Amino acid sequence: MFITGTINQTSQMHQISKHLREHDCWFSQVFPDSAFLKAIVKYTPFTDGTPLAAHFKAKSESYLEQHRLKIDYEGTKNKYDLVVYCSDMVIADKFKQTKTIWVQEGMIDKKTVLSGIVKAVGLPPYFSANTSLNGSTNLCDIYCVASEGYREYLSKSGTDASKLVVTGIPNFDNHKEFLNNDFPLRDYVMVATTDMRETYRFENRPSFIKRAARIADGRQLLFKLHPNEKFERAEAEIRKYAPAGTLVFNSGNTNHMIANCSELITQYSTVVYIGIALGKKVHSYFDLDELNYLAPIQNGGVSAKNIAQICNSFVRFNGAKEDFVHQFEFKPEMLRQPEMQYA
Repeated sequence: MFITGTINQTSQMHQISKHLREHDCWFSQVFPDSAFLKAIVKYTPFTDGTPLAAHFKAKSESYLEQHRLKIDYEGTKNKYDLVVYCSDMVIADKFKQTKTIWVQEGMIDKKTVLSGIVKAVGLPPYFSANTSLNGSTNLCDIYCVASEGYREYLSKSGTDASKLVVTGIPNFDNHKEFLNNDFPLRDYVMVATTDMRETYRFENRPSFIKRAARIADGRQLLFKLHPNEKFERAEAEIRKYAPAGTLVFNSGNTNHMIANCSELITQYSTVVYIGIALGKKVHSYFDLDELNYLAPIQNGGVSAKNIAQICNSFVRFNGAKEDFVHQFEFKPEMLRQPEMQYA
């Protein structure tokens, strides 16, 4: 069983499943398992910007149906030997005795005072109101992470170091492939926004737009809006505060846009790692030295195969699931930095 979420998470799970064709693979959108969380989802707007919301489920299931993948929402049709999670912030009680693997999606939000309180008090991690506690609950049996940097980070955040395996992560392990694209524009300053307001976080968007304009300093500006944003509001703000002629996209291939830009400005977005891997000058609300340390390994696109190797071995393991990490020897396909030419 693969638990899906955003389209990025869903496509990552799909890629892993392609290397497990000898197994009967099913997919379910992440779902609320407790009466309390179900009530939050049903009666409040607080999960509207999360994969628990109905519109995320609809997008993921549309993707799964398009690729003719089998759907078992809430895992009611079968008994599963292994569950692969994209987040350990919502773990269903029904799967807590099942073998579980967590796969990192991308960037993990910065820790806040609230996430520290949630962790200290022992509240469910979703009370942090962001992804800062994703990967740090220690609830899954194996954690597949993007880099040695993230391995150390999550170990310090509370997950047993023996569970953390550097596999690389699909969608962020072969950025050189984005250099070959048909996006017609080049040599602009690109701004990739974040859905902070849609996920109930404070943002001064006019100030951010003005800062981007100062960085561009007369060069062509191109804004790529986050897919969860309210597009009309975001575009109106850009038209008001950015220089005339600024380009605004609410769709299109973000990776290709980054590959063709001369400089990348981000807020809290995983796409900053694409800019770093491609040698772009980048800006972020995160510390840049830390981002360079955490950046996902570039292994030529074999992360899904690496993760599938662990899935296959874990399914076939006959001992107690807690013992698997102590005897499994991970042999990655190739954990190396491929040569690339920068755009």
